[in-house]
Amino acid sequence: MSHGIVTPWTENRPHPPFVTICISLMCIFALLVYSGLSPVMQQAMIEVAGMQPSLVSALLAKSPASWWDFSSLSVVSALFIHANWLHLLGNLAYLWVFGIKVEQRLGSIGISLIFLLGGALANIIVALRLPQLDTPIIGASGAVSAVVGAYLGLFPGRRIGLFLPLGLYLQFARVPALLVIGSWFTLQLLYTVFGPINGAVAWWTHLAGFALGLSFALIARALAQIRL
Repeated sequence: MSHGIVTPWTENRPHPPFVTICISLMCIFALLVYSGLSPVMQQAMIEVAGMQPSLVSALLAKSPASWWDFSSLSVVSALFIHANWLHLLGNLAYLWVFGIKVEQRLGSIGISLIFLLGGALANIIVALRLPQLDTPIIGASGAVSAVVGAYLGLFPGRRIGLFLPLGLYLQFARVPALLVIGSWFTLQLLYTVFGPINGAVAWWTHLAGFALGLSFALIARALAQIRL
């Protein structure tokens, strides 16, 4: 009888989303600091903490022993820097919608790895994809996209509650997560192919982060099945 076995994949005792809360607070604190600086200091903060693809790609072209440089830290520090509240709130909205369930399923370590490692790898992929770009890239878009991808990998059959506009009214409906995330992914793909890439937003981070998060989740599910 296996009814009494409790595994990491059960959701009977969900814990508060401590990591999601901490990530949100760190991003908000960074933006408050940024907002209180002069324009010159704001630019300096972006240049120091932001990920500059040309520097990272040049670093990766060297021997692995040279990779541990200050520039390499920017692939992580850039995840917590945002230039305005609209940029931040957009990322936090997706983080809370999808991240809480991912954290409840994978735990604090799992969500931390997906956010930090997924976001860092997404930034590295952007650096390899756009090695001549000198403008720093900031924001948690790649990391949040990894969380969205992980959600799809963990809960492919889930439905997400949304308020849909029907004329002058909003109608609540539960839409399949695959449809919601698929629409989001398609939009990012269109932006990548047809839209501009600037210093604040690199749409490649969305695509790379999503693919990485989805891969992490599928690997985690496979490992869990093997243990069971």
